[in-house]
Amino acid sequence: MSIKNSDKQYAGLVIAMHWLMLVVLALVYACMELRGLATKGSDLYNNIKALHFSLGLCVIGLVVLRLAIRMAAGNAPAVRPPMPRWQDILARLMHYALYAFMIATPILGWLTLSAAGKPIPLFGLNVPALVGADKALADQVKELHETLATVGYFLVGLHAAAALLHHYILRDNTLVRMLPGRR
Repeated sequence: MSIKNSDKQYAGLVIAMHWLMLVVLALVYACMELRGLATKGSDLYNNIKALHFSLGLCVIGLVVLRLAIRMAAGNAPAVRPPMPRWQDILARLMHYALYAFMIATPILGWLTLSAAGKPIPLFGLNVPALVGADKALADQVKELHETLATVGYFLVGLHAAAALLHHYILRDNTLVRMLPGRR
C-alpha cells in the first residue's frame, strides 16, 4: 500500500485511513443510537455503552495516526479542474472543523467519564482518568460532548454532500482522489 500521494490520487494508506475513520465514526454513532433500544442497566445496554466508549477512544488514536500519515504522504493531489479560491478555503475550513470534532469530542467523552468517577473502558482495559471526580464538571462536559456529537452529524453530512456535489454537479476529481482502486 502506497504512502506517498501521486499527482492524481491520495496514497493508498491515506485513503484507507479516511474510510476506516468513517467506519469507526459510524460505529460510534450506531452505539449511541442503538443504546436507546436496550433497557437501561441491562447487559446489552452496558455493553453497547462500553463499545461506544472504546470506539470513541480509538478515534483519538486514529486521528493522530491519520495526521502523521497525511504529513508523510506529501502534498494532496490537485483538484482538476481547479476550484475557485473561495471553495478551496471552505474545503480547508471543513477539514479543520472535522479534525477538531474528531479530536475534541472523544476527549470530552473521556473527560466526562473521568469527572463522573466512572471507569474508562478500552476493549476490556481501563484507561486512566484525565481529572478527579467532579459531578458539576462531568455534567457540563457531558453536555458539550453531546452537543459536539450532534454537530458531527452535520459536519460529516456536509462533507459527504460536498464530495457528491463536486463529483456529480461540478464534475471535478475531488471525490475520485479519495476512492480506493483508482490508480
